[in-house]
Amino acid sequence: MPRDRDEPAAVRVYTVCDESKYLIVRNVPSLGCGDDLANLFGAYGPVEECKPMDAEDCDPYTDVFFIKFSQVSNARFAKRKLDESVFLGNRLQVTYAPHFETLLDTKEKLEVRRKEVLGRIKSSAGRPEGTSQYSLAQGSSSGNHHQMNSNKREYVKTIHASHIEDPRFSHVPSNKDYFPSESMNATVNLVREKLDKIQSGGDNSKAAAASKKPRVDNRRRI
Repeated sequence: MPRDRDEPAAVRVYTVCDESKYLIVRNVPSLGCGDDLANLFGAYGPVEECKPMDAEDCDPYTDVFFIKFSQVSNARFAKRKLDESVFLGNRLQVTYAPHFETLLDTKEKLEVRRKEVLGRIKSSAGRPEGTSQYSLAQGSSSGNHHQMNSNKREYVKTIHASHIEDPRFSHVPSNKDYFPSESMNATVNLVREKLDKIQSGGDNSKAAAASKKPRVDNRRRI
């Protein structure tokens, strides 16, 4: 039964028996847009058949289409993405149609589902107990981070040792010139002289302060 367009979609859990590679699309505008609808659903997987269902009841100026996918997974993906989506101004209503399946279709669907479940069980059994894919990824990332930090420390040590051994990085004494230009060396010497004066003045002031005797207040208190 088609649901009312104003009625909100109910949350429903589909089992493998409810799912199907056959879909029924309602509320399609009556504009002869069957090819456009087939192209829309074909973006989610190979569509084997797309035809209007004239015998189905529908609202005025709308059509109902029958769509058959080659695989159930494609039909599931298309229904998830296109149900309640807007197509040429109308909101599509996509439902499964398992009653169109043959016995061979049902067997194939159940076999595919069985293989999927077995694959999930094997993948979960191969992991250590109490660990998940997220924890494994987090552990590998932390190990990589620790290795990067150790490599960084080794690199810094190597650079520091090379600077110590390299004569180019040796300290220049105060009586030598820093630069090949005379003007720049003159500026450096001037700064040295000023710093020496400041330092000597500070030493003299400290010595004078230390040599002064503490003043004794002999004034009479009333």
